[in-house]
Amino acid sequence: MESIYYVLSWACHRKCPHCYEPRFRPYVRGALEAVISEAVANSPRIIAHLPERMTYLDRDHPAPDGRLPERRGRIIVSGGEVLIDPIRTRVLYPAMERIQARYAGAGGVDLIVQTTGDLLTDTLVEDLLARGVSTISVSGIDEFHSGMKSAARRTAFKERLTRLFEAHGLKAAGELDSPEAKVQRTPGPYYHFFGATPDAWIGRLWPRGRAWENGLSTATLADNFCNRWSGGLNFLDHRHGGSEVSIDPSGDVFPCCIKTRRPIGSLLEDDLIAILDSLASEPAFQAISAGRPERMGLAYGWSEERFIAESRTVTPKGDSYANLCIGCDRFHEALLGPVIEAARARRAVMRNQAK
Repeated sequence: MESIYYVLSWACHRKCPHCYEPRFRPYVRGALEAVISEAVANSPRIIAHLPERMTYLDRDHPAPDGRLPERRGRIIVSGGEVLIDPIRTRVLYPAMERIQARYAGAGGVDLIVQTTGDLLTDTLVEDLLARGVSTISVSGIDEFHSGMKSAARRTAFKERLTRLFEAHGLKAAGELDSPEAKVQRTPGPYYHFFGATPDAWIGRLWPRGRAWENGLSTATLADNFCNRWSGGLNFLDHRHGGSEVSIDPSGDVFPCCIKTRRPIGSLLEDDLIAILDSLASEPAFQAISAGRPERMGLAYGWSEERFIAESRTVTPKGDSYANLCIGCDRFHEALLGPVIEAARARRAVMRNQAK
């Protein structure tokens, strides 16, 4: 598999107005301990159910004889904010060590740590490098993050972190998802910046979480978040490049970072590849993997016209709104629960037979 986006914990030191997940927020006392305990308990089981190899076949760069080269995939560990204490010491570092150990003799893995960046210090960069980080990806370069409203502040922030990274031997990664970045010719580790800006990452904000609650999403029907990297595109084709899934601290698996209304399975009970293969013949998930969510319902009695109609809604602020993610949510709520549960039951039978 090329990429896994693994959210380690819900805890964050911020409550950004544009965040796609309202559970990303500050926690204190007992609530913080509950979040940490969930991550500590679930992380070993989640990692144990990841693919045996984090490699993929690269269709974009075939060898002269036509064979597809096998390349090393990546696991992005994120939050929330994984560098806050005690998430860093009790969750992030043990997870990094466990992931590295799992793939040490199986082709390796590129391990990316995603952070807002404002907590980074010399010591933390050293700690991450000691645990084999491949890339430190800084996500807080946008006007929504505290203290980043002005372009000048964002520029100064990037310059400070660039000096920090380069003092430790990290190199600029460019766009991580570009063809060039996927076939790096020089050894890392790397650093990378991005944010919720019009020209990077998601551009128009997803209709999710606090971005939705605060009326920040301006996406339209033309904004097909499914048909792009970190959307559902190619998620079922796990043997080849372009496949990525998202995993929550609970172990729930989703075909996109935006997250469908229902998870497609749980890594607390099933292997990730078994989950994907159990859905490979389901037309709804084939449509997601093709980046054509409007075709999800064709085998279930929903025409494309019906799906588009179901994609229309009213925002919390009372404005008319239409986006394919809304139709996907409604289709999941109306029809996909039994489909997902049937696949789960089939996997349970296969697990029992394998004992």
